[in-house]
Amino acid sequence: MAKKINPAISCVFFFMMCCFGVAAQGQTKPATVKIGQQQWMAENLNVDTFRNGDPIPHAKTDEEWKKAYEEHKPAWCYYGNDPENELKYGKLYNWFAVSDPRGLAPKGYHVPSKADWETLVDFLGGQKMAGKKLKSTEGWPGAENGTNESGFDGRPGSMRYYSGYFDKNRCLGRWWTKTELESSYAWQYYLLKGDEVGWYSADYGKGAGMSVRCLAD
Repeated sequence: MAKKINPAISCVFFFMMCCFGVAAQGQTKPATVKIGQQQWMAENLNVDTFRNGDPIPHAKTDEEWKKAYEEHKPAWCYYGNDPENELKYGKLYNWFAVSDPRGLAPKGYHVPSKADWETLVDFLGGQKMAGKKLKSTEGWPGAENGTNESGFDGRPGSMRYYSGYFDKNRCLGRWWTKTELESSYAWQYYLLKGDEVGWYSADYGKGAGMSVRCLAD
C-alpha cells in the first residue's frame, strides 16, 4: 500500500535540498539591473572562489596583504578586516584577483573594461552628472547620498592600500576595471563627493584593494 507524504514535510525537504544545492555551488544567481543596453550586477562582487572553484586567498593581516602585492598573488579582504562590512560593501580585491585567468567573475559575467564603464557613464549623462545617479540613497556621509536613479546602488566601500592600510575616507567608492595601463597600474572608477564620477590610473598600484562590479556577457 502506498504511503501518503505529508505536504509540509515535502516542502521542508525541498527547501533543504535547494539550500544545500546553493551552498555546494558557492553562490546564488546575482541580482542585476539594466542600464541602457548593459546588464550590471546590482551589488558589489562578494565571492571567495574563482570561477573554476579554486579559493581566492583571504588576506587577514597587513602583512598577508602586502605579501600578496609583492608576490603578485590574488587576495581579498573585508574593509577594515570586519566581516560585518560584507553585506553592505561586498569584498575588496587586488588587481591580481581581477586579472587571474581562473576568472573572478561568475559564469555569464565579466569584470568590466574601462570602455564598459565609459558606456555606463555616457548613458547617465556624462562625468558631471552620472555620479549622483550611480550613488546609493543611503550610506554616504552628510548630504552626499545619491538618487540611485540608475539602480546601480554605488556605496562608499573605500579601499585598501598595497601596504595593508585601509583608507579612512568613508565618502569614497572605487571599482576596478580589467583594463591594464602598464605593468604596475590598471584603471579604476570612483565615486566621491558631489555628482561626478571619475576614472583614475590607480597610482596605488595593482596591490590596492577595491570593489568589483560585474557586467553580464
